[in-house]
Amino acid sequence: MTDQQSRADLFRSLHVPGTPVVLVNAWDAASARIVAAAGARAVATTSAGVAWSLGAPDGDVLGRDLATDVVGRIVGTVSVPVSADIEAGYGATPEQVAETVRAVLAVGAVGVNIEDAVAGDVPALRDVAEQSARLAAARSAADRAGVPLYVNARIDTFLRGLGGVAETVDRAAAYLAAGADGVFVPGLVDPDTIEKLVANIPAPVNILAGPGAPAVPELARLGVARVSLGSAVAEGAYAVAQRAADEAFGPGTYGALAGALDYGTINALLRP
Repeated sequence: MTDQQSRADLFRSLHVPGTPVVLVNAWDAASARIVAAAGARAVATTSAGVAWSLGAPDGDVLGRDLATDVVGRIVGTVSVPVSADIEAGYGATPEQVAETVRAVLAVGAVGVNIEDAVAGDVPALRDVAEQSARLAAARSAADRAGVPLYVNARIDTFLRGLGGVAETVDRAAAYLAAGADGVFVPGLVDPDTIEKLVANIPAPVNILAGPGAPAVPELARLGVARVSLGSAVAEGAYAVAQRAADEAFGPGTYGALAGALDYGTINALLRP
């Protein structure tokens, strides 16, 4: 068994309903090392944070090569399993999604998120059969590579306001049949609705958390198996940059930088 296969098995084992794996999503090597040093059992990327850090908007704009390069840098920086947010798969066809999966496997990732939203100004979801084919292609690519990749099927019904519990459960069933291992439903914080989804989806359920969402212990009580912070940490970091700039260009003071990690701490974290 290779080291990557071992890390893939470990990552899969962390998805336990009632004892969720908590993912503080990273967007570069430094943020990943900081999260790992805090005690993370795994690290996941945020596609939005990665795209922003490289000068692109989120939404399948960045492209496979740049995104994969960041994933590889993060894998090389931490010792825990790494899961890659690959947006909708960085490709128009199932084979192109498979190509993306092969690329992230090649740099050492052991999990992927693949969303069913269609990029654009008008909220839309892919046809279930089309998305199922894309997930099946991802599963097949991982199987051929001999890595038990954890495929997390993101369902954007609640995030985009395009469906409720029934639509989400139906999509989950189709995606799991296509080869997904778990289901990620962002945009949902209501405990009763979360509990209904957990009861009706026969796979680990991932919830996007942040201000306004139930705390991790409450999500655990509801049977959630994975809790992600998504782009919220990157957003918080960029908010500090904005406040520091506004303050420096305004009153000329530096209060926004109080409490920052010091140079030595960050530098020490990144030493080999």
